[in-house]
Amino acid sequence: MNIALIGYGKMGKTIEEIALERGHKITGRCSSVHPITELDFEEIDIAIEFTAPHFAVGHIEHCIDHGTPVVVGTTAWNDRLPYVKDYVTQNNGSLLYASNFSIGVNIFFDINRRLAKLMANHQEYAPSIQETHHLQKVDAPSGTAVSLANDMMFENENLSSWIHNENTPPEQKSGQIAVTSFREDGVPGTHKIEYKSEIDSIELIHTAHSRKGFALGAIIAAEWLVDKKGIFTMQDVINL
Repeated sequence: MNIALIGYGKMGKTIEEIALERGHKITGRCSSVHPITELDFEEIDIAIEFTAPHFAVGHIEHCIDHGTPVVVGTTAWNDRLPYVKDYVTQNNGSLLYASNFSIGVNIFFDINRRLAKLMANHQEYAPSIQETHHLQKVDAPSGTAVSLANDMMFENENLSSWIHNENTPPEQKSGQIAVTSFREDGVPGTHKIEYKSEIDSIELIHTAHSRKGFALGAIIAAEWLVDKKGIFTMQDVINL
């Protein structure tokens, strides 16, 4: 495949490394110095977008306007998701978006949903999420943590909202999920789900060891999407 990298920071460079290892070509790189308008879409089979929330929607529109499938790893723009879905559908485009492209994290998502359903009959357990990332991560809570919380609420009707704090756990009420964010140097990403009662605790933990898991997942998603039309998530790719 001929791939355009929209966003050429640390993640973009890691995606490039893995794409080349898998036999693909990088035929365009978009950054703050070289905006998306400079890309030659005649030479691009698919775009992979990892930038910032305020750029994501415009980048998606630009790719769809040029008939180019786009894989989006940027998070914290989901308030615009209904608009984006309509735009992609109306223009017969191809979009795959995810809060996390790691294969392991998406398995973790599935286990989280199953556990949340089991815990619906055990309200004595208080649910919480802790997420720890590197100091350069802008959004808090992480998109992965938000996805985990939303899935818990979907599977357990006793949970109606989540409450967030940084560095110290927030005070939660009944029906709330307490979400705590930590930022530490050199941490690619760790997420812990806990159900705690007076008697015991149940914990699920996913720990990323490097960015390569996210980058590999993005490439696998691009390979899967390139010949398809529609709107998809990473769950479609790994078929959980």
